Amino acid sequence: MSDETQGPATATTEGSEKPAASFSAQRIYLKDVSFETPKGPELFQKQWNPKVNQDLSTHTARLDESIFEVSLRITITVKDNEDTLYLVEVEQAGIFKIEGLDDKQLAQVLNTTCAAMLFPYAREAIDNVLTKGSLPPLMIPPVNFDGLFASAMAANQAREEQSSNESNDTQH
Repeated sequence: MSDETQGPATATTEGSEKPAASFSAQRIYLKDVSFETPKGPELFQKQWNPKVNQDLSTHTARLDESIFEVSLRITITVKDNEDTLYLVEVEQAGIFKIEGLDDKQLAQVLNTTCAAMLFPYAREAIDNVLTKGSLPPLMIPPVNFDGLFASAMAANQAREEQSSNESNDTQH
């Protein structure tokens, strides 16, 4: 009997060892939060007809070979005509361990699965901030991260094809 410790499960393909595909959330945390009410108490002294603008972005950083930080930033700006009533920005982040995926699969998991896991936490943080600011709740609609990722990939491919066509046109 051997005292050796076995490494992670591996799948052998053509003699090369590759870790089996695995995904786990290591930690989910609130990275940044900002809340502004530029009109101060005036905000509560009049009727307003709010227009809500929502911006969403993600950022990914590789911390180690298989460890990634993904952060989801949601910025909500609520205006009445040209006046900003309030602005709330939340950056919800997570540390994820992901192994055994090719680059394309990894990009999809980071931008869809991880972001989708972070979204409910960010939405709850926004709701908590608005409650503490004595403002009505804001129903943030669900986000289809798979659809956003597919659209972004299609737009990238179209830009690359256009750049390729333009460079081919200048060479002739």
